[in-house]
Amino acid sequence: MNNPNWYARFAKQTARTSGRSYVFALAVGVIGIWLITGPLFDFSDTWQLVINTGTTIVTFLMVFLIQNTQNRDTEAIQLKLDELIRATQGAHNALLDLEELEQENLQVFKKKYQALAQDARRQLIEGGLDTGTPEA
Repeated sequence: MNNPNWYARFAKQTARTSGRSYVFALAVGVIGIWLITGPLFDFSDTWQLVINTGTTIVTFLMVFLIQNTQNRDTEAIQLKLDELIRATQGAHNALLDLEELEQENLQVFKKKYQALAQDARRQLIEGGLDTGTPEA
């Protein structure tokens, strides 16, 4: 585990595995066993603490693993979208890397594209097309 990517690989594999139906069934089974053992332990505070502690620990750790996987997947999607923008003739390269802009700058782009969409809808109502580029 000296490789710096061990956590990324571990997080990815854990996220994949934890999303499988047999893992869900295992979790349901653990809860079922816990419920069945309730009468054996007189539904004591310790009995309740066991499931509370276990689920809290699992949830706490899974948050970090899932966030790591989500961050990596989001970054990969953004790079793919950037490549599509870059490779598309007539596309605006200023849209590359939008996720890095401040909220105020994003709002400027959003308003511009909302206006384009509104204009395209108006053209459709008037019997026109909603295809093409704004410059055309």
